[in-house]
Formats: sequence, C-alpha cells, structure tokens
Amino acid sequence: MLADGHPLTSFTLVSVLLACSHLPAGARLGREAHAYALKSGLLHAQERFAFNALLSMYARLGLVDDAQTLFGATAPGRNDVVTWNTMISVLVQSGLFDEAVETLYDMVALGVPPDGVTFASALPACSRLELLAVGREMHAYVIKDGELAANSFVASALVDMYATHEQVGKARQVFDMVPDSGKQLGMWNAMICGYVQAGMDEEALRLFAWMEAEAGFVPCETTMASMLPACARSEAFDGKEAVHGYVVKRGMADNRFVQNALMDMYARLGKTDVAHRIFAMVDLPDVVSWNTLITGCVVQGNVNDAFQLVREMQQQEEEDGFTGVAPNAITLMTLLPGCAMLAAPAKGKEIHGYAVRHSLDTDVAVGSALVDMYAKCGCLPLSSAVFDRLPRRNTITWNVLIMAYGMHGLGGEAMALFDRMTASGEGSPNEVTFIAALAACSHSGMVERGLELFHAMERDHGVSATPEIHACVVDILGRAGRLDEAYAIVTSMEAGEQQVSAWSTLLGACRLHKNVRLGEIAAERLLELEPEEASHYALLCNIYSAAGEWSKSAEVRSRMRRRGVAKEPGCSWIELDGAIHRFTAGESAHPASAEVHERMGALWEEMRRQGYAPDTSCVLHDMDDGDKAAVLRCHSEKLAIAFGLLRSPAGATIRVAKNLRVCNDCHEAAKFMSKMLDRDIVLRDVRRFHHFRQGKCSCGDFW
Repeated sequence: MLADGHPLTSFTLVSVLLACSHLPAGARLGREAHAYALKSGLLHAQERFAFNALLSMYARLGLVDDAQTLFGATAPGRNDVVTWNTMISVLVQSGLFDEAVETLYDMVALGVPPDGVTFASALPACSRLELLAVGREMHAYVIKDGELAANSFVASALVDMYATHEQVGKARQVFDMVPDSGKQLGMWNAMICGYVQAGMDEEALRLFAWMEAEAGFVPCETTMASMLPACARSEAFDGKEAVHGYVVKRGMADNRFVQNALMDMYARLGKTDVAHRIFAMVDLPDVVSWNTLITGCVVQGNVNDAFQLVREMQQQEEEDGFTGVAPNAITLMTLLPGCAMLAAPAKGKEIHGYAVRHSLDTDVAVGSALVDMYAKCGCLPLSSAVFDRLPRRNTITWNVLIMAYGMHGLGGEAMALFDRMTASGEGSPNEVTFIAALAACSHSGMVERGLELFHAMERDHGVSATPEIHACVVDILGRAGRLDEAYAIVTSMEAGEQQVSAWSTLLGACRLHKNVRLGEIAAERLLELEPEEASHYALLCNIYSAAGEWSKSAEVRSRMRRRGVAKEPGCSWIELDGAIHRFTAGESAHPASAEVHERMGALWEEMRRQGYAPDTSCVLHDMDDGDKAAVLRCHSEKLAIAFGLLRSPAGATIRVAKNLRVCNDCHEAAKFMSKMLDRDIVLRDVRRFHHFRQGKCSCGDFW
C-alpha cells in the first residue's frame, strides 16, 4: 500500500496494530508501527482511536511498562473515557490492582465520567485487594446513574465483588435488582459461583434450576465448572454422577475447565480412579489440571500420592520434547495443608524453599498457608517468623496465627495478636477470628477475657454469635468447672442441630469434671441429634467408667453395637527421613513393631521405677489393673514416641500427631519420658499442642 503511494490513515494503523498484537514478533513490528505513526502525525490529539489501539496492542503483548509510559506521556486532559478504560483494564489484567484503583480515582478527579466498562474493569481489582469499602463507593456511584445500575456487566462485577468478600446476601440483592430479561448469562454464572464459593450449595443448585427452567438460559462450560463442586458437596443432591451424563449430552466433556471440575467432583466422592481416567483424557494437562488431581489426593488424605504427582507434573513430556509444568501458588497452597495434617515439617520446608526460590513466598495466600503449616507441625517460632516477613497480610493470615497461639496454649500472646490485628487495619475480625480467639482463651484458662470478648463481639465488631462461637463459650466455662453456666448457654440457643457442637463441648467438660448428671443430659440430647456419632458414646462411657459405674458403661457400649456404631480407632503418626510412620493401639502391622514394643516395655519399667503410676481410669473396660496397664502401654502415641526415640538422632525433638484427644495417661507418660531422656516431645492431638520439656507440659496440665 505504501509502495503504491497510498497514505497510511489512522484506520489503517488500527488494523496494523491489531495484527501486531497477535504475532510472535509483534513487539518489534508494533514499535515500528508506533514510530511510523509518530513521524506521520497519526497520534495527534484528535486521533484517540489510534492512540487507544496502540495502548491496547502493548497490553495484549504483555508490555505493561510500555503501555504505562505511553499513557503517562500524554496530558491527562487529552485522554477520553476509552483511553482511561483501556489503561485500567491493562493494569487489572496484569495484576497491578493498586495502580488500577489509583487510575480510576485520577480519572474521576479529572472530571471524566466512568461508564459501564470502567466499573466492569475496576471492580475485580477491589475483589483481589479486598477493598470492600472502595467497591461500595463504586456501587454507590452506579446506583446514582440509572443506566449504569441496569448494566448487566456492571451488575455481574458487583455480584462477584460482594461474593468474593463473603457478602453473598448483598450480592443476591444486586442480582435481584436486575430483571431476568436484563440479565446476561455471565451474571447468572457470577451469582451461582458466589453461592458455591460460600459453601451455599443448595442455593446454587436452586438458582441453576431457575436459570435453566424459568429464565430459559442454556448453561455454558463456565456454569458447569462452577456448579460441579456444589453437586459434589451437597448431601441433598443425589444425582451426582448423573451430572457427568448431563455434561456429555451438552457437548462439554472435552472442555478443560469442565474436565477439571469433574476430576474434583470424583476425587471428593472418593472415586480417585475415575478422576485419574478423566485426567488421562486431558490433552497435555496444564497446571490447573495437575492441581485439581493433586487436591483430590490431599482431600482423600493421600499426601504421599500428591507429592508424587508434583514430581510427575514437573517431568511432563510433549511429543516434541520435554516441557515440565511448574508448580504455582495454588499447588503449594494445596500441598501445605497435607504437610500440616501429617505434622510433616520436613516436607513443608521443601515447599517453603521452592516458594522462596520462585518468589512465591510473598504471596499472601501462600504465606498464610506456610504460617498455618509450621504452626500445625509444632514449629511456632517459624510460623511467627513467616508471618512477620509477609509484606501484606489479610484476615486469614491473622486468623491462622491467632489460632496457632491458642492451640499451643499461649492465650496471652493470642489476645495480644488479636489487639494488633484490630489496630493494624490489615484485616477485619470475622467469625473465624472470634472462634480462634475464644479457643485461645479456653485453652489458657482466660475465662473473664473470653467472656468479655464474647459480649463485645457484636457491639464492637458487628459479628453475630454463631453455633460454633456459642460452643467456644461453653468450652471456656466448662473447662473452668462452671458447668451450670455452660449448660445455661446451651439451653439459651435455638433447639436443634445447631446445638450439636455446644452439647458435645459440654459433654467433654462433664467428662473432665466427672459430672455424671449433666453428662447424661448432654449425651441424651446428642444421641437424639446424632445417633451415629461414636464420640458421643465414647465420652459417656468415659464418664461412667471414671465414676465406677461399669454396668452403665457396658450398656452404652451395647447400645453402640445394636446401632452398628464403631468407635474411631486411635492412630498416631510421626515423620522421619521424609516418610510418614503410622501406629495404632496395640500396633502389630508396622515393620518395626516388635522393636518398638520392646523399647516401650523398657521405657515403661524405667518410668515406673522413677515414680510413674499408670492412670487406669483411662481404660473404659472393666478389667483388673494389670490388664489395664498393658492396654495403656500400647496406646498409639506411646508407640510413635518410642519409634521416634529409636530412629531419630540423639537430642532431636520428637514430633507426634494423633487423630483423637491425648489421654491423661499418655500425657503423664510423655512428661516422664521428656525428663527421663532429656528429650523435647511435641504431641499434637485433635484439639491442641502439648510441648513436653523436662517433665513439664506447655499446657500447664490445663487441657
């Protein structure tokens, strides 16, 4: 065209720039076009169309710095709404959310009125930065403009923003303000996704049914990818696997997002073989597909399989050669809870090292997961150090460390952290914050501080008491022996299933304080509400056995047998040399079982010579004391500690985790062993940590 002498116009330039944005060598060619446009005067003040196309080209090529330089080199007053919108969109898509919000404020300050595209582009930045207040400012601006308020794309972005901030009720209000005739499919998807992310699966399923049957929308792949987790989790929804057939009939079975959601569904249903078969059908799996399969393994407790998958993903091969898939932040966030679950700090440190090498450790979500992992592995100093190094923290990060201090019995430190959180403004206390803080008060015997927090919760922070929070208050009072007050709290709650946690907590307190009368009341209520839950029977048995009422204890066990309820067996595990070793009571399956029993027998005799007396009240069966002592000697946590003593280096800390509460006898035995052998022992049970050193426990025997 140029060779024939035809001049290049701004319209030609727009087409050329669009072509450059799709070419591998687009950056070089685009800069050539930019230079030609400057020399030819095609970017003068009136030609915003060409200027915006140039800005968009740099953005599409990932040259964000170039786009920002171009935008900043122009007098702000010359930029029209399209230019501002393009720049805001570029910044959001590049993850520069702070800059995007600042650009929006600059735009408004210069008198350029935002339009629907502005808000649809900017609101996701509020979601990612957790800037609910800024998002509400935008919402207020939208409401004042009737045309904006009716814009489906703006409404979809508002729904997503509120849902991201766990304000699902407000998201639904925005959704309902737009008539069905004005809703686009994206808006339905945003609301369904909001319900699913909030765990409101039945609401998501009802809205999906309404969307298809009443509003007449045909679900797309995004809809189904959002819906499948709700189908998997909802107990009220029976046709879980039938949804797979629905997906096939809709022609969505080959969609990568739907395949990932199906893998996740089958993994959650325990059908990992089906999840693996779907994975095998994925053409060259990306990091999301790998992460989905890894998550399925972690959810099913197969953490070693998850680590093996991570090794395989990094060795994935294409037909034309090797191209491993690099683990990302989601991969690490998936693996770290598995390390925490198994109390495996060595594996967790490997992940931490990878995060540091790949600059992922400063990500707030990865940082929060690292804080949680170290805390649950009993490495509280490392947990606190990771927390202090994070450049930014959110409510989840603060909650994790408050919970960690509470689990380690450091109630004073937990409450000091709570005060720091409220003063810092980095996160607003929510329901989980108060559960963590109240649990910390409970574990440390801080009764008055806990009650003060409970009474100020709604008044000062706008957080309403939930059944779980009521259960925490019952625990605070129950542990302190104030059982009548705890009982009053439970009976003040609305009757029904929401009382289960509170009644269960009260039953545990009755076991602790050997209160048979209230224990019977609590147990009967629980057995009405959850007749298949073995722990309720076990606690009542424990109360009767401690009181010497063996006939009643036997009747409870008989009642369990008649209903086919089986008590969960005690299981403890220890990580040594990168491997997880599991032990159950009376262990005989472990390869080193004979050696472990021999070591435990020698320790037992030495402890008894030094004054240890077995607490036979921990055995719930009516047998002589000698047989009871033999049972106690083979408790899973004792065997795991003995194995650790056999295989770990001299002086190394022994770290053991257990799936149930540690019994009184094992607690006392661990104290004896820590002093007798001059070893630190860290024992994590289902509720908290016990750090044993020189014959003393960090819990101060208040647990």
